[in-house]
Amino acid sequence: MPSLAPHIASVPGSGIRRVFELALGLDDVTMLVVGEPDVPVAHHIIDAARRAWADDRTNYTPNGGIAPLREALVAKLARENDVHVDVEQVWVTIGATQALHQAMGLLLGAGDEILVPDPGYTTFSMNARMLDAQPVPYTLTPAHDFLPDFDELATLVTDRTRAIIVNSPSNPLGRVFGEEALRSLLAFAKQHDLWVLSDEVYEYFTYGQKHVSLAALDDDDRVWSVFSLSKTYAMTGVRVGYLVTPQGMAETMRRVQEAQISCVAEPDQYAALAAVVGDNQPVQDARLHYQENLRLAKSLLDAHGFHYLDPEGSFYLWIDVSHASRGDVAQWAEDFLLRERVAVAPGSAFGRTGEGWIRVSLASPAEAIERGLGALPRP
Repeated sequence: MPSLAPHIASVPGSGIRRVFELALGLDDVTMLVVGEPDVPVAHHIIDAARRAWADDRTNYTPNGGIAPLREALVAKLARENDVHVDVEQVWVTIGATQALHQAMGLLLGAGDEILVPDPGYTTFSMNARMLDAQPVPYTLTPAHDFLPDFDELATLVTDRTRAIIVNSPSNPLGRVFGEEALRSLLAFAKQHDLWVLSDEVYEYFTYGQKHVSLAALDDDDRVWSVFSLSKTYAMTGVRVGYLVTPQGMAETMRRVQEAQISCVAEPDQYAALAAVVGDNQPVQDARLHYQENLRLAKSLLDAHGFHYLDPEGSFYLWIDVSHASRGDVAQWAEDFLLRERVAVAPGSAFGRTGEGWIRVSLASPAEAIERGLGALPRP
């Protein structure tokens, strides 16, 4: 039997999915492991998808997406992100996951390196290795307030470094980078002639600090921006995101989009259009719901003396359980699931510096948060 490409063996599995799929085989589990919004999809989005199917809108679309959706996204970017682009810079993708892979496939060749946050979302490293490239972690630690250490970053750059990934609001940390930090990251990228890949999936969920888009600060076209409708509109299974490119990429994007997916399903695009141009109140309601869950979770953790990172965005809590996990939080999370029937994501799934921590999803009913955090072993 022929063998697979050698580099495929280096693609790591997802420690989040390992716990999630183990939990699916058990009864009566409190699910705090994945970022699955617990709010319903708004009716106007469902109605738009239903109409698209009823009208047999089931054909190929342009590679970049239907014109009304791309135009709506251009208007949204200008209005809400202060990012001013034309339609040919906005490409509708199968979720942010494909947008990330698409961008990395354009920026990285075999053996190239990309700087990725640690802790950081699992697919950053998985995508790089799928492309036979090398993810190089830059650490986000309490010692530097979970912000990049530019002295460390400078030591990581080699002649094979092509790009850096920036994720704000952060998954798993909930850290929101202010304008000063983002300008410093752009200056660093410019100094070392790097592309910047900006993951802004949780843009609508910030608490007390304004989300700033990196592309709004970019003055030399080096930022690629990744957005998603999944978390914002509770449409995780619909799989619609979008990639915003620098200028002059249209012909290249048409070729690679055709080769990879052709286009996103037409009914999904009409659902996305309804989400983007429709009533935004459900998004605001979801943000308030997650904020109330955050208050509840913090009060429970404070009452029992837990150490955690107070998030400024996303809908996760980063909690220190090193007193219990004893150097192997991945195994501890599995044992905790089997013993307490509570599923949490081990911090080590997000990188080596996540050892001893867990990520808990706050996109859950209040009673699930109370039960799940109540089961954690106290310091």
